[in-house]
Amino acid sequence: MKVAVVGATGLVGTRMLEVLAERNFPVTELIPVASSKSVGRKITFQGKEWTVVSAEDAIAARPELALFSAGGGTSAELAPKFAAVGTRVVDNSSQWRMDPTKKLVVPEINGDVLEESDYIIANPNCSTIQMLLPLWPLHKAYTIKRVVVSTYQSVTGTGYKAMDQMTAEREGGKWGEYPAVYPHPIDQNILPHIDSFLETGYTKEEMKMVNETRKIFADDSIGVSPTTVRVPVQGGHSESINLEFEKEFDMADVRRMMEEMPGVILQDDPANNVYPMPLYAWGKNDVFVGRFRRDPSVKSGLNFWCVADNLRKGAATNAVQIAEKLIEKGFLPKDK
Repeated sequence: MKVAVVGATGLVGTRMLEVLAERNFPVTELIPVASSKSVGRKITFQGKEWTVVSAEDAIAARPELALFSAGGGTSAELAPKFAAVGTRVVDNSSQWRMDPTKKLVVPEINGDVLEESDYIIANPNCSTIQMLLPLWPLHKAYTIKRVVVSTYQSVTGTGYKAMDQMTAEREGGKWGEYPAVYPHPIDQNILPHIDSFLETGYTKEEMKMVNETRKIFADDSIGVSPTTVRVPVQGGHSESINLEFEKEFDMADVRRMMEEMPGVILQDDPANNVYPMPLYAWGKNDVFVGRFRRDPSVKSGLNFWCVADNLRKGAATNAVQIAEKLIEKGFLPKDK
């Protein structure tokens, strides 16, 4: 299979290449795509060197699959051009997520919605993916009325420049004397601000969690109340999640569901200081959950803690899993 990775030199793009190799995805020809300043650069993949090319050259090569991680504007311009030559596009930006003609997919939850006519498929927001994976079996069993979620999101969600900003601050740089992508220092600080603010007072990042949850679960009745926060961490995103169910639940059943849900790892032994932490989720493809406890303030409420590597399951891994689902359904060639 010819596979293009659009945004191959970026933080998520490099993870996509890692995940493709680790999962032995059937790549016979890699087509790395990046901005004009990176064209001609060499990338090593599975022991071979591949040359970064322009988007125009990649489209002319007619790859079977293109994994996008290059921003909404790039996706809006290029994804339809790839699709027009028969390329299946899995896009990591927010460009297509709420388009009613495009599927928004977490394979373990709604991978079966993919059809042969789908040529542009949206990868959900990183915070949405990790929240919904453990919520899915709970929603099926007890019906979620309301979710209150507060996120603690890694600087890696903003990319290399955010990591450089935090490093400069940790090395003693003074505000204004180094390139900054955030409106305030991030080291030794917490910013209750991810993406731009809307007239409602919520941010676009927060509304992604509301709207994407309803689309993926195919249920507009679920209430979602989010607060998204940037923290000075590189390891991954963390979330404090409070649920209110329509039905009563059994805590033993909740834990069993977490143990049985693909892609979810239960780490819940607080007596021995066992609970999910971003430091140890770094580089892993799973979503880690723990600190399960009843909410004493409502009849059927549950609190828990959720951690995942936002560059892996929150982005690159989920995108590759969507492509694997396309192979499983016969929409992409399967032989390497």
